Amino acid sequence: MPLYEYICRSCSRRFEALVIGPPSPACPGCGGEDLEKLVSTFAVGGGPSPRSAESSGDGGSCGTCGDPRGPGSCAVN
Repeated sequence: MPLYEYICRSCSRRFEALVIGPPSPACPGCGGEDLEKLVSTFAVGGGPSPRSAESSGDGGSCGTCGDPRGPGSCAVN
């Protein structure tokens, strides 16, 4: 089930819609159907990996267990 991002050409509202099948969605603001599908990106993960944080010295992990919450967050320390 793809999630698409649109902008309404009538009221300029930007919104996301879960699209199943061929009918196109309507704007939740004005009900308009003159929409432009936007190019969306997605992110995987929330930040640097424990290895990259450890090597960069930004304190991203404690270095012992790799807990991403930082030094002192796990039971190892």
